[in-house]
Amino acid sequence: MFEQAGRGEPRNALSEWMSRGAIAVFFLAVGLDKFGHSWVKFFDQVGIGQWFRYFTGIVEIAGGILVLIPATVGLGLALLACTMASAALILIFVIHRPQDAVFSGALLIGLVVYWWNRRTSLGTLAIYGSGDRRPASSPSSSGDQCAAGPGIN
Repeated sequence: MFEQAGRGEPRNALSEWMSRGAIAVFFLAVGLDKFGHSWVKFFDQVGIGQWFRYFTGIVEIAGGILVLIPATVGLGLALLACTMASAALILIFVIHRPQDAVFSGALLIGLVVYWWNRRTSLGTLAIYGSGDRRPASSPSSSGDQCAAGPGIN
């Protein structure tokens, strides 16, 4: 009974895909927008050059795609979180508009909270599918380890 309490609530596969899909669509749209003309003035203010605008767009698109692939969700979230942290720092220290860093900071916090909730409620969904099923050949059917070993996310 008590061993179930530490595992967190099992995740719903549909809500997991919807959350990841929303994150992916948002960052794909924002990344693609970096290739338009609306960001030219902002990246001129950054002062590194327009190559950085393209690089940022590619990173956001790559992060959005990685979030959709089950095996690379953590990598995609980390990539997008680093991008949002960098955006907030650039807005605060380079552009000198800390009030504009609120949005990228909120996105950063949202990505970290999503990653943390996903990590603590991971259970067996990422390995065996939805629910709390384990294959019959699993050496441990009640512990926190799966047949692949401890620490699998």
